[in-house]
Amino acid sequence: MDKRLFVAETACKRLDTFLSEQTDEFTRSRLKKLIEDGNALVDGIVVKKAGADVKAGARVELTVPDAVEYAVQAENIPLDIVYQDADIAVVNKAKGMTVHVGNGNESGTLVNALLYALDSLSGIGGVLRPGIVHRIDKDTTGLLVVAKNDKAHVSLATQIAEKTCRRTYYALLEGNLKTDDGRIVTDIGRHPTDRTKMAVLRDGEGKIAITDYQVIMRFGSEYTLCKFVLQTGRTHQIRVHAKHIGYPIVGDLTYGYKKQKLGVDGQLLHAAALELTHPVSGERMTFNAPIPPVFEEILIKLSKKYGVETPQI
Repeated sequence: MDKRLFVAETACKRLDTFLSEQTDEFTRSRLKKLIEDGNALVDGIVVKKAGADVKAGARVELTVPDAVEYAVQAENIPLDIVYQDADIAVVNKAKGMTVHVGNGNESGTLVNALLYALDSLSGIGGVLRPGIVHRIDKDTTGLLVVAKNDKAHVSLATQIAEKTCRRTYYALLEGNLKTDDGRIVTDIGRHPTDRTKMAVLRDGEGKIAITDYQVIMRFGSEYTLCKFVLQTGRTHQIRVHAKHIGYPIVGDLTYGYKKQKLGVDGQLLHAAALELTHPVSGERMTFNAPIPPVFEEILIKLSKKYGVETPQI
């Protein structure tokens, strides 16, 4: 158990903000959880509200409990590790792999595989999500970065929150998207009647979601290949936004058409590029992953049908 003492030189309106300014080891969400669990004392009194005022001169004690042993078993599952060093790993996730355990997925997840393949993972994500900074859906393929220690986790989470981590996706959409490029801005939250889904909600009822898009190629009036760049990272964001503008992703049975002309099992959505700043060296790094064979085969087939050159992505 680790106890740390800080003295507030000036007043601060929020306890979690004050603590985040004293240490770079924890995310704001991690500090909030520590506070709500009763691990913060202000002038000797337990304070469980992250938004509590901190007066000038206050003595703030933060207790960091000992790390809990991972509740997930390591499994020898093949992984496409694009890059790794002492602080981060970048993985090209295969279709059909869930990122972390939960909702009945107790094995076969990316976390199970990471625990076997890597020598360490950050603990900020908790015992069920060690190392996980961000996610991609089970049937979405492509890149995600994993933190191997807590310092790296905080840095990467901050980059995502501050939009300095650039995430680029490609998707094949149903129909002929009329505009060549644009920005989709909505609020996204849990669907009001189906809690397994996300939905575009009225202002103030969800969290802001921003997606930029650019048309790469149109295949007649049937399909449109698009590039998407995430400005925020809401659950199912690109899939929900594609549905919202009227051009759902091919193969997406949750947010798209129930009958698929191309016979695709799972959405044709691929996280193709990831650009970030290394949490220790400060180097700007870019990683790329080619689209999976199934996606490529469909693009080749459509290109032949419409007499166009197959796009290289």
